[in-house]
Amino acid sequence: MKIYLLKDIEQVGIAGEIIQVRDGFARNFIFPRKLGVQVTVANAPFFNGKAKSVEERKAVIASKTSMLAEKIKGLTLKIKHKVHDDGKLYAAVSAGEIVDLLAAEEVSVAKNQIVFDKSIKELGSYEITIKLSNKLQPKLVLKVMAE
Repeated sequence: MKIYLLKDIEQVGIAGEIIQVRDGFARNFIFPRKLGVQVTVANAPFFNGKAKSVEERKAVIASKTSMLAEKIKGLTLKIKHKVHDDGKLYAAVSAGEIVDLLAAEEVSVAKNQIVFDKSIKELGSYEITIKLSNKLQPKLVLKVMAE
């Protein structure tokens, strides 16, 4: 079944896009929540015209995202934390702290876009992934130093 999305649905599509979904998913999830409408032969020209503007918007978003990825790739962030005598941190470095450090560098990301390989609980240098999209996942260097 072809659906025109009225709102963004994570891992499905963005608002204004025409997607192909299974009938049950449309009837049980999309229609009751008013997230989309069915594209029929009668209304197809109307929704196809709207979908073209979405493709242009996607291209703009992709270019902005790639510029942001290039900016993030070259970054080295430094953070100071209180440390025990043995070199371990009192508290692990959180995603919120990294978001704040990136905001100081004029890079805006959400907490859920920050991906840790493992929790950071010691001094040292770590590589952190920022998930901008499924394809764009630049890495930055975070240096944890003693306060």
